[in-house]
Amino acid sequence: MAKTSQKKKQGYFKFIKWFWILFGAGVLSVILIFLLASWGAFGEMPTFERLENPETNLATEFISSDGETLGKLYLDDNRTPIAYENLPENLVNALVATEDARYYDHSGIDARGTLRALVFLGSKGGASTISQQLARQLFVGIRAKNWTKYTQKIKEWVIATRLERNYTKEEIIAMYLNIYDFGYNADGIRSAARIYFGKEPAELRTEESAVLVGMLKNSSLYNPMRREELVLNRRNTVLAQMAKYGYITEKEKDSLQALEMKINFNPESHREGLATYFRMYMQKFLNVWVDQNPKPDGEKWNIYLDGLKVYTTVDSRMQRNAEEAVQEHMKNLQAEFFHQNTPDRNPTAPFLDIETFEIDNIMERAMKTSPRWRAMSREGKSENEIRASFKQKTEMTVFDWNSDSFEKDTIMTPMDSIRYYKTFLRTAMMSMEPQTGHVKAWVGGIDYKHFQYDNVIQGARQAGSTFKPFVYAAAIDQLRYSPCYTLPDNQYCIEPGKHGNLEAWCPKNSDGKYSGENMTLKSALANSVNTITAQLIDRVGPGSVVAMAKNMGLNRDILEVPAIALGTPEFNVYEMVGAYGTFANQGVYVKPVMVTRIEDKNGTVLYEYTPETKDVLSKDVAYAMVNLMEGVTQYGSGGRLRHTYGKNDTMYKEIMTGYPYELNNPIAGKTGTTQNQSDGWFMGMVPNLVTGVWVGGEERSIHFSRLKYGQGASMALPIWALYMKKNYANEEIGVSKDAFEVPEEMSINIDCSKESQDNQDDLDTDDDLDDLDF
Repeated sequence: MAKTSQKKKQGYFKFIKWFWILFGAGVLSVILIFLLASWGAFGEMPTFERLENPETNLATEFISSDGETLGKLYLDDNRTPIAYENLPENLVNALVATEDARYYDHSGIDARGTLRALVFLGSKGGASTISQQLARQLFVGIRAKNWTKYTQKIKEWVIATRLERNYTKEEIIAMYLNIYDFGYNADGIRSAARIYFGKEPAELRTEESAVLVGMLKNSSLYNPMRREELVLNRRNTVLAQMAKYGYITEKEKDSLQALEMKINFNPESHREGLATYFRMYMQKFLNVWVDQNPKPDGEKWNIYLDGLKVYTTVDSRMQRNAEEAVQEHMKNLQAEFFHQNTPDRNPTAPFLDIETFEIDNIMERAMKTSPRWRAMSREGKSENEIRASFKQKTEMTVFDWNSDSFEKDTIMTPMDSIRYYKTFLRTAMMSMEPQTGHVKAWVGGIDYKHFQYDNVIQGARQAGSTFKPFVYAAAIDQLRYSPCYTLPDNQYCIEPGKHGNLEAWCPKNSDGKYSGENMTLKSALANSVNTITAQLIDRVGPGSVVAMAKNMGLNRDILEVPAIALGTPEFNVYEMVGAYGTFANQGVYVKPVMVTRIEDKNGTVLYEYTPETKDVLSKDVAYAMVNLMEGVTQYGSGGRLRHTYGKNDTMYKEIMTGYPYELNNPIAGKTGTTQNQSDGWFMGMVPNLVTGVWVGGEERSIHFSRLKYGQGASMALPIWALYMKKNYANEEIGVSKDAFEVPEEMSINIDCSKESQDNQDDLDTDDDLDDLDF
């Protein structure tokens, strides 16, 4: 018995001995595995420096003057990180409850969760902590499906513990939410909140946070745009987890689970969203800026990856108002243009008054400059092959005003699509604060996705009668004329050889009529009387007018000939708004500004703008010009901003979107229409805002056949009116309704009340025939 007892005792001690040997070997093996992993035996491990500064691609962000994100520049990652302090508590609670309930109790590895996963082979939940998931996102990558998945897991453990040593729990949560890809270019929680719910993360409601946390399991599977029911169930699971761990009550859980899932989808891409034309201009601006402003180490900033913050002057509210105004009027105007250009009304539509060979030349040029031609040329296709492809019908998505998304699917030949796109009228609009030069709104066309030419700043069009104020300004400045000064409305000729003329120049009034009576300058400008403008440029000389225009920012080559008085020079909206700002800013030209500051991802200021100004006119001359242009909106071609026209209301409503406007505050402005109604302009000013609008076809031969529809007062003015009414509807924007400031020492007489009333009686007519230049 003693021997048996002794054998049992020896066997017990032997078991204990081997247990501790195996246990110790296991512990040492784990330590060795961790050491091997940390030494890089299972693949490269991040250095301490990389742990301190993990490499993530950060989008450049354009920020509006009112603190909103206008858009971003990125290649693959639309990511803008935010600090933990800007995350809502409900989002953090949902994340911890769902992904890592013991997050605050472990140091990167959840021992209980890991043991449970090993015992039950993952059937009762995984063991990845938030720190491990972050490690995989940052340094490990997509989980392998072969044996290397085990070494990847070991690397995750090692990196997770390192992350826990280098960062606080709050920083790890912020990093994880900032790094995750939620799909649809929603890289990081900020983009996800904006894209799926149209709001900043701090504004997320509990049920919305639950949707986004639910997507962390697999954003492709739990896609709210494609699998709504699955995502709803996943959201409710997250809410149940929050209740389980005491972050919300059972009653709150039940009420939140009963809510409908409301997704407010706002896709963010370079071709969609707010201020697309402006953002693309800013991309070009930054490309120039980074060339001239390298990093301290001499490398170039990467505008797609380095997370620059660009603080712009654009006001997101005014920008939205501008885009809405353009959309509302251009859709209405285009419908009338289509109506007038049906095959039975215009067989050469959309072209008018040109020969067949001229149309062929336009189409040939458009074909050879098209993306299709360039792409096929790069592929080595022959010219015959390329031409043949333009005659083959193909499926395509084209712009369409009448579709909810402004797109429709159709089948047509590429050549037909070129002609189709030429039927659409184009537009440009820019709005600027004249005292600072800050550009507040920028709309370069009707739809950036389909019309990428930016008419605000690319190219130029004839200015028409919007150039006349520079003639008047030169006359008032040099000859000290007052708005009440009178000249006769008679046919006027400048003889050959004078002012560079080769032949006599005898411009006609737009209606071909001459009253023979003396007219005040105020009345003449209000009604774009060509004979008066001709006399003024004869007296001051074209050189003086050109010098005046150049001092006000119109720096293009301008021929010093009398014909410029009627608007033959070509400018773009950007230049014209800057120049008109001089009148509103008491004679001081301020170059338009789009960017106030650029910062790096850490908030270090890299650039701050310096205003560029020039004194051009005295205060009294500038105010006299404002007073002249107030006449345009009081009883001239811009009078429809204020007045209704009784029996003609129906006619006006056909073409004047939003009419009657009934704007009663002081407004200065000028309409402009070029030959054959190819270009319609309106320049409008209130004391703290100058806005320019242009409307026309891509080609000068694309235009309305009648002045009723094709004049600036019908094509461009309604956009300005709609935009201003929207601005005034939001008092927080602060657009002025006050009178323009009168200089303390006003040496020029501006009281022409009697002449104004006389003209008011004569000029409220049916058709606005005052604005043709030739």
